[in-house]
Amino acid sequence: MSKYFLTTAIDYANGDPHIGHAYEKIGADAIARYRRQRGDDVHFLIGMDEHGQKVEQTAAQQGVTPQVLVDALAARFSAMWQRLGISNDQFIRTTDAMHRAGVRALIERIFERNPDDFYERAYEGWYCVGCEAFKTDAEILDGKCVLHPTRTLEWVEERNWFFRLSKYGDFLRALLLDERGFLQPESRRNEMLALIDRGLDDVSASRSRLTWGIPFPKPLSSGERQTTYVWFDALPNYLTATGFPGDRGRATWPAQLHIVGKDITRFHTIIWPAMLRAAELPLPDRVWGHGFVLLGGERFSKSAGVRLDVDEAVARHGADAFRYFLLREVPFDGDGSFSFERFDERYNADLANSWGNLASRVIAMIEKYRGGVVPHGAPDDQDTADARHIAAYHSAMDGSRGFLLHEALQHAMALVTRGNEFVQTTQPWQLAKQMDEESRRALDSVLSSLVRQLARQTVLLAPFMPSKAQEVWEQIGGPGLVTAQRNDRLDDLDATGWTVTKGAPLFPKEARSTG
Repeated sequence: MSKYFLTTAIDYANGDPHIGHAYEKIGADAIARYRRQRGDDVHFLIGMDEHGQKVEQTAAQQGVTPQVLVDALAARFSAMWQRLGISNDQFIRTTDAMHRAGVRALIERIFERNPDDFYERAYEGWYCVGCEAFKTDAEILDGKCVLHPTRTLEWVEERNWFFRLSKYGDFLRALLLDERGFLQPESRRNEMLALIDRGLDDVSASRSRLTWGIPFPKPLSSGERQTTYVWFDALPNYLTATGFPGDRGRATWPAQLHIVGKDITRFHTIIWPAMLRAAELPLPDRVWGHGFVLLGGERFSKSAGVRLDVDEAVARHGADAFRYFLLREVPFDGDGSFSFERFDERYNADLANSWGNLASRVIAMIEKYRGGVVPHGAPDDQDTADARHIAAYHSAMDGSRGFLLHEALQHAMALVTRGNEFVQTTQPWQLAKQMDEESRRALDSVLSSLVRQLARQTVLLAPFMPSKAQEVWEQIGGPGLVTAQRNDRLDDLDATGWTVTKGAPLFPKEARSTG
C-alpha cells in the first residue's frame, strides 16, 4: 500500500465558498477517491487560511473580532464541503495551536540551518490586500492589481524581516526542469521559468502593522516584534498538518501532490520550495496548477462582482450532478465556463438520458426476464472494447500524463454510450420472445454483459459521483460499497448471481433536487 498525501490550497477566510473553491475541492476529491480505489493509503488535507490584513479589516467592518469571523466562516466552508461529498481526512485552520507552533518551528529551523537567508530591510511598495502580497510593476494595470481590479493598492513603507529568495533561482530552475515534472501542466511550468529568468526578488517574511497573525519568532535589531507575513504562515500548513516539528499526525511529509489555482502557483512553486530548501526539508513531489471557472468569460470574483450562488447551483440537480458537470465541462488543466443552460443540457443528455436510462432499462429487463437475478455469461467483445477506454481513463487520472479529469470522464462516459448502443443492437426484448435454447443463452449473455458494463461504469464514475454511484451499485446488486472496489481490477468483476433491485429514478428530469 502506497502513501498518498494530497492537499488543496487552504481557503482564505474573507467570504463564503464560491464556485472556484468548489471546483478545486471537487477535483482533488475525485483524485483522492480514485487513489483509494487503487489501494493507496490516502490522506486528503483541506483547510482555512485565517490570518492576515484582509481578515482583520473585514472583521472590523463587521464589528466582530477576527476569531469570531473566522470561526463562522470555517463552519460555513465545512458545511459546503460536506454537502458536496468532499472526503477530506483533515481540515486544518491556521489559527490551530499546532499550526502556529509549527510555523514558528519552521522559521526557527531556517535561522538555524541557513541564518543568512533572513535579513532586515526597509521596504516600500504597492501592496494588494486582496492578494496579501506586494505587487511588481508587471502585476499592476492602470494603478490596480490585475487580479483585484476593484481594490485600491496601498503604498506601504516599513522595515521587515526579508527572506533571501533570490539565492534560490538556480535551484528552482533545476527543480522545474527536472524530468519528474515537479510543476504541471507544462504551461504553468513555463510561466514560472519565465518568472525566474526575469530575476527573483527577495520577499517579506514579516509585517509591522499587522496584529492578526502568528508572531514572528525573532525581533528586529531595534527590538520591535512583528507578525509573520501571511504567506509564510499559510504555506507551511501542508507541513504542520503532519505534526511538524514532531510526528503527531497521520499524514507524513512530504506530500505527493499539491493542487492549487494558477493564480497562486508562484507561491507554491517558487517561495514554498525555497523555504523548504532553506529549512533542509524534503520537497513535495508535485504541484498541479488548475485553471479558473468562468462566467460569461470572466473569472468568478467577489470583489469584481462576478458571482454565482453555489447553493443554488448545487440545488438545481443535486450535488453529484454538480460535481460531474464541473469536472466534465471545465478542463482541469485550463479554464472553462459555467452556465445553467449548459448544466441542464449535460444533466439531461449525459446523466438522465444516458447513464440513468441505461441502468433503469437493464435492471427492468433482468427483473422481467430473469426474475431479478443476473444470469451467467462469458466475456464478450464489450469487455474488450471497454478495456481500451478504461486504460485511457487510468492514464488521465493516475498522474502519468497529469491530472486530466475531464478526459477521464469522457472515457468513462464512452462506456455508457457503448452500453446504450449494445442494448439497441442486441434488442434483448426480441430475444426474450424466442422460446428456443439458443435464444435463451443469447439473452443470458446479453444481460450478463450489460450488468458487467454497468458495474465497470459505476466503479469508474464513483470518484466523480459517489452518492449516485452507490445507488447504481446497490440497484444492480453489487456487494458492499462501490468505493471498496479496486478500479485496477475491473477484469475480475463477475456479476453472476447478483440480485437487482429497481429504485427511484437516478436523475429525475422534472423535480429539482436540493442536495
